Amino acid sequence: MLSPQSQSLNVRTALKQGIHLLREAQVPSDTLAAELLLLHITLRDRTWLYAHPEEILDPQTIESYFSLLRRRAAGEPTQHLTGKQEFWGLEFEVNADVLIPRPETEHLIEVALDRLAVRELRSGPRSQANRRRPHHRRHRHRFRLHRHRLGQRTPCRKNLRHRHLPSRPQSRQRNATQLGHSNRITFLESNLLVAFAPSPNQSPVTNHQSLAFDLIISNPPYIGRKESTTLPIEVRDHEPAHALYGGEEGYELYGLLVPEAAHHLKPSGLLVLELGHDSLPAVRPLFESPEWKNLLVTNDLAAIPRVLSAERT
Repeated sequence: MLSPQSQSLNVRTALKQGIHLLREAQVPSDTLAAELLLLHITLRDRTWLYAHPEEILDPQTIESYFSLLRRRAAGEPTQHLTGKQEFWGLEFEVNADVLIPRPETEHLIEVALDRLAVRELRSGPRSQANRRRPHHRRHRHRFRLHRHRLGQRTPCRKNLRHRHLPSRPQSRQRNATQLGHSNRITFLESNLLVAFAPSPNQSPVTNHQSLAFDLIISNPPYIGRKESTTLPIEVRDHEPAHALYGGEEGYELYGLLVPEAAHHLKPSGLLVLELGHDSLPAVRPLFESPEWKNLLVTNDLAAIPRVLSAERT
């Protein structure tokens, strides 16, 4: 392959060479990565990319594109190179301080919304008359609930009437502002639910009548440190360790979280957890107590138990 600086490249050729470079480096989803990097550099969309294959790219664009390709081939995630990732139909800012949102976590939200809808249906006609008609399309869920999203794995999520999230990187506040939800989110850093424990002096949570929640969602760190050498280089070397590892085995954090969640949920409140690929055998027994009912485990598209949800009795 000729050096990109030594030739004039049109869009088609630049993309073809980009795919080849990433494929040679055994980068997963090489075609998609090459496309996204070219779109990022040219500030264009995919329609333009395939509608103008013969358009000549200027030397600076070519140099910048191949610079990003080499960084991706060396293991740097595409999302860190572009600074963004789509999640739940929205575009989030991402960087090396936060875990890149995964499709599996969208499944976590789907389960939470479905179970909330079912719970409201069970509550009877009077409750249904006072709520909006539920929609199962993205961007349409507006349940008026007191919720807590627990965990440090992904940027802030969407469409909750009011939420509490642990505050780590400043990008979360920027995401909230850019998506128009900054007035409905309180960022709070806490060791699990310790910040919500009653205090004789003051509570770190302000403007709320109760510390009990209708819904707690958690996508906690669940990879075992003993598995670190098996992780892809873009995960192991470029994403924050505190968002990846849940202990030596990976499931240790659940043993602390589940009892605390039971203490802070209202009766019939929901706890929804994302699971690691082998976490279920260790996590399911934590719900074998009178505090929990209606346990449900749902699989992801790969048939892996991915989400566990349960109601507080």
